[in-house]
Amino acid sequence: MKVVLTINRLEGEKAVLKDSNNKTIIWPREKIPEEFQEGQNIVFDISAGEKNKKENQNKAKDILNEILDIDE
Repeated sequence: MKVVLTINRLEGEKAVLKDSNNKTIIWPREKIPEEFQEGQNIVFDISAGEKNKKENQNKAKDILNEILDIDE
């Protein structure tokens, strides 16, 4: 899932980001590249990550094995 936020303003150690619904998110300024300025968009790619994916696959496999009464 991709989320687009606009840098509304930079204040000291924080950046104030806004989404398309004008909701505000406060983000550490140090986590934004120095060349980014107010008014620019930042795109966040949000995912569960590979670690969580593998853990979820293992849990699903264990549940199915239990339901199907399969011993490994």
